[in-house]
Amino acid sequence: MPKGSPELTEKRRNEILDACERAYRARGFYGVNIKEISAETSFTRPAIYNYFATKGEILLGLLGREYEGWCARLEALVPLAPGMTREALARAMAATLEDREVLLRILNKDLFEIEEDSRVERLARFKGLYLRAVTALSDILRAWRPGLGEGDCEDFCNSFCALLFGVYPFAFHTEKQKAAMRMAGVPLREPAVCELVRKSLARLLPGE
Repeated sequence: MPKGSPELTEKRRNEILDACERAYRARGFYGVNIKEISAETSFTRPAIYNYFATKGEILLGLLGREYEGWCARLEALVPLAPGMTREALARAMAATLEDREVLLRILNKDLFEIEEDSRVERLARFKGLYLRAVTALSDILRAWRPGLGEGDCEDFCNSFCALLFGVYPFAFHTEKQKAAMRMAGVPLREPAVCELVRKSLARLLPGE
């Protein structure tokens, strides 16, 4: 582990993740490399390895940071859920994903490769964040409908998390994909993430 205070370590770690996010947004999984991250930060390549052992671990750290932000928004929704209508709750839950393009993109396109390229202890930390998200989703449901059983919460969480893996390609298209769809006569629709997720959540939420 690098020397320094926890605050300094976190600052340096975020500098690496910020550079990774810029590269990932611009060029995707295969456009991210440690040499480029080094060039865009104050770190040499060997110094980066003090924080992350592989490219996959850097991207896993980026996904973890995305999850932390998403979890915080879900947890803030728990005390607001009681008394909400189904539509209002679906809208509020969907809004927690409005700034999570990177999270949705990684889940849809690159999660398997990232996990395979990461040490198990780093992967375990990410799985802990997944558990935090599922716990927050269950807490929202129980606050909204106190009588819901464990099975109802589990079924909802499984369905909702599976839904997240498929959101990105419906909401975002490359220019090449758009051209191919026009040539094939496929109607091109790019619904906003919030609207797409809201409609699905309105059907997935348990109860009447």
